[in-house]
Amino acid sequence: MYVVLGASGNTGHIVAKNLLAHGEKVRVVGRNAAHLQPLAAHGAEAFIGDVSNADSLTKAFRKADAAYVMIPPNPTSNDFRGYQETVSDAIAAAVKTAGVTHIVSLSSFGADKESGTGPVVGLHTLEQKLNQIDGPNVLHLRAGYFMENTLPQVGAIRMTGSAIGPVSPDLKLPMIATRDIGEAAADALLRLGFRGKQTRELQGQRDLDYTEAAAIIGKAIGKPALGYIQAPVDQLRAAMVQMGMSDNFVGLILEMAGALNRGHMRALEPRTSHNTTPTSFETFVADDFVPAFQQQAAA
Repeated sequence: MYVVLGASGNTGHIVAKNLLAHGEKVRVVGRNAAHLQPLAAHGAEAFIGDVSNADSLTKAFRKADAAYVMIPPNPTSNDFRGYQETVSDAIAAAVKTAGVTHIVSLSSFGADKESGTGPVVGLHTLEQKLNQIDGPNVLHLRAGYFMENTLPQVGAIRMTGSAIGPVSPDLKLPMIATRDIGEAAADALLRLGFRGKQTRELQGQRDLDYTEAAAIIGKAIGKPALGYIQAPVDQLRAAMVQMGMSDNFVGLILEMAGALNRGHMRALEPRTSHNTTPTSFETFVADDFVPAFQQQAAA
């Protein structure tokens, strides 16, 4: 039996679908039954539970041999780091109590640092808490910069005619499609070949900077001259809060951007076939960005 947290999210639903496709028993965990229904229709056992509640997660992990664990996003939280700590405490307690033998956790590049990386600090502490439990074999997938982080550029491009963000225009980032993270996690869970406490980076198909990303987006949406602007932090903070994020969460995102810009947060492994994933940014833009851009145009 496998348990998948965040099963209705970008990575979790890929993990669950792949496990089900291999004929495995899968318990999918979430707070919304309707969001879990598509996976239940394919044979998954839906478990309605709260990832911040250790008792709830312990029940979810009962009789599970392996699990995919992650801290779900919560961009409206007024204490996002506190939320992360509560969830990682609950996950660690449930893993220990239920006796799950194999864990794949969603982490991030930069999780080697204990401070100064914004929300990634919460993934550092999740790693530490799981590593301190005797018994389970744990693989932390330190994923690169999500390609999905570029989707808010749909609104920015429509409003300003440019892509806008806090990172330096020539900063190379290991951009990865979340579907590839889900594929890698499912593969690790099916093989169960990891022992002890391990980390593995997932660096995407290649490194890209935002200037290159904007050019690829521009070509795909019929704006070949599209450029990227690194905007002042105060201007970005106001815009992100207006989008519905809490000021607390925005502050952490901007701290992470600063860590990226000065090299405090970076990939540590040399790029190899083992940490390179298949989906190119061009493919992501065609499959995800262009439809989102067209949908907003229609709206």
